[in-house]
Amino acid sequence: MRLYHGSTVIVQQPKLFSHQRALDFGMGFYTTSDFHQAKKWAERKALRLSQTEAYVSCYEIDDYILQSLNVLQFTETNEEWLDFIVSHRNELLKQEENFDLIIGAVANDKTISVITYYINGIYNKQETIRRLLPQKLTDQYVFKTHNAIQKLNFIESILL
Repeated sequence: MRLYHGSTVIVQQPKLFSHQRALDFGMGFYTTSDFHQAKKWAERKALRLSQTEAYVSCYEIDDYILQSLNVLQFTETNEEWLDFIVSHRNELLKQEENFDLIIGAVANDKTISVITYYINGIYNKQETIRRLLPQKLTDQYVFKTHNAIQKLNFIESILL
């Protein structure tokens, strides 16, 4: 399987950092199987940091290796997925989960407004899920442990 990571630097050796912004699945190394999603991440980061260069780093990971990891996978955008994302975005989870890898849909720019309405009590869970379902959500693979990150094989980086 090929995975992509968007950034303003080439990331040959991914690392876990001790603190990140409140992201969908908490602290970890974020990748996606969708090149265009990684490209958006890279371009957004370059814009946020006022940098001119953006890269998509490409990795391979064998499917059988994924099976050896402790994986939490959200196969659909349901209430469980919503609760998980909201708790991370609100930084309510004080303890990291014991997963090597978390896989699920990305709460992208279009979904953030819907999730914000839910957090502010304007939408209930059912309405939030209903509004999220028609959106084309790409995936994210978040590597949460050093053991999991070491399973990624760097292939190349592409300057955008």
